[in-house]
Amino acid sequence: MSDLAIDPAPRSGNRAVAVTRRRRSAGAVAAEGLAEAIIRAAGFSAIFFVLAIFFFVFREAAPMLFKDSFKPLEFLFSTQWHPTSESNVRYGTLALTLGSISVTALAMVIAVPFGLGAAIYISEFAGRREKEVLKIVIELLAAIPSVVWGFIGLTVMSRIIVELTGAPVGVNLLNGGIILALMSIPIIVSIGEDALKAIPDSYREAAEALGATRWQIVRRVLLPAGRNGLLAAVLLGIGRAVGETMAVLMATGHAVNVPHGVLDSVRTLTANIAAELGEAAAGSDHYRVLFMTGVLLFLITFAVNLTADLAIRGVRRR
Repeated sequence: MSDLAIDPAPRSGNRAVAVTRRRRSAGAVAAEGLAEAIIRAAGFSAIFFVLAIFFFVFREAAPMLFKDSFKPLEFLFSTQWHPTSESNVRYGTLALTLGSISVTALAMVIAVPFGLGAAIYISEFAGRREKEVLKIVIELLAAIPSVVWGFIGLTVMSRIIVELTGAPVGVNLLNGGIILALMSIPIIVSIGEDALKAIPDSYREAAEALGATRWQIVRRVLLPAGRNGLLAAVLLGIGRAVGETMAVLMATGHAVNVPHGVLDSVRTLTANIAAELGEAAAGSDHYRVLFMTGVLLFLITFAVNLTADLAIRGVRRR
């Protein structure tokens, strides 16, 4: 009745309007269905690509599993990596695995306090202009290519380490850990700041009404409330450090060695694959073992992600 009072029209006109509305609603439904199909296809494509990558790597590595020269226990627990030896070929990856773990652990020891601290400062203490400047600087750090970080570690950081520590060589575990920390900090800061920003302002207002200081609000309110997002930021930083190749290839010394201190040179799994895959003949045992190393790296990354998922679920249950 109200429609007729405002805009009186013949019945045929009302029917035309109703038909147009039905057509529009049908078009909207079709558009929503198409968007849903695209989003669903994108989600399944991510799973497909991951499985396809694993299939490709495992397909290239699988023939090595059935050869008598390949010993799985030696591959996992031996520190001797001599794939091109003429008399005694050995494919031990334990030193490479320990190198990857040690560099990643040292990088996280450095990156997590600075990254989370910077995220808290930007979110809760920095002014508007200061916050904008810091965000731009962090984005610029994240945009620096890894090979440039490698050059910095090779030419600048190595000299500083030699002068301050007296180490004979500046490209070592400490150098790689610092470079990886600088590369991981922007991710931790960005994700951590978003996690703190997502906390409702009512939490802060309630704490201020009770007389809490800013540091008390951060320690007793924001950190517990945003622990899922902060933990995700740290885990993304770990993933960034584990998968890095060029920077650690140039900054760690690239020596197959079990590290006993931060001044020892090491070699990581990723750097080993990048350095030797171009020299290995396609289809050779050396070539297959490098792909087997890729499978090992894939499993380590999967274990880290699974542990992270279980940890986040445990935190949510609390």
